[in-house]
Amino acid sequence: MKRQGILLASAAIMLANTVQATEINPYIGVDYVYSKADYKSDHASWDKSLKEDYNSALFNLGMRPSKYFSLEGFFQQSADAKGSRTSATVYGDRIKSEFYAYGADAYGYMPIGCDGFSLLGTAGLANYNFKIKNDTGSQDKNHMGYRAGVGFQYDMNEHWAMRVVGRYSYIDSQILDNLMEATAGIRYTF
Repeated sequence: MKRQGILLASAAIMLANTVQATEINPYIGVDYVYSKADYKSDHASWDKSLKEDYNSALFNLGMRPSKYFSLEGFFQQSADAKGSRTSATVYGDRIKSEFYAYGADAYGYMPIGCDGFSLLGTAGLANYNFKIKNDTGSQDKNHMGYRAGVGFQYDMNEHWAMRVVGRYSYIDSQILDNLMEATAGIRYTF
């Protein structure tokens, strides 16, 4: 609960500072996300049966008050990843897993020599909900995670941009340790 309060307070402070800027530049975007999960080794029975690869869609809404900084909120939903059991246990024979996440990221941009290209760094917080479904029922695990990444953005014109980011998300939940993610998407600035 403290983390969520810190996240909301940070977002409010950043929003208050950017409202004073002459131009906020709101934008929307959509990304494809490939995620590779690293499960906790002390849950070896889960580790062997759950898929490590997830494909997700990520939708975001942000504002860019300067050419060097932006703040965005996002929602990410993965598709089901189907795993299989090599031996029957109390967890059942067929296991599906999926997750969704929502949170906020801050981006820093560094324009480089080529026109329209910027290197970027990102850091943020997200709430991850990891769901496991099997023959005997389902479990939901909710946990706050920290995210950091690097990438680049190409501004095609004043409205459209393409972005590619590699990101590490440290979740440290009961089952899931972290996610390594690669994202590619587009942005439309109003």
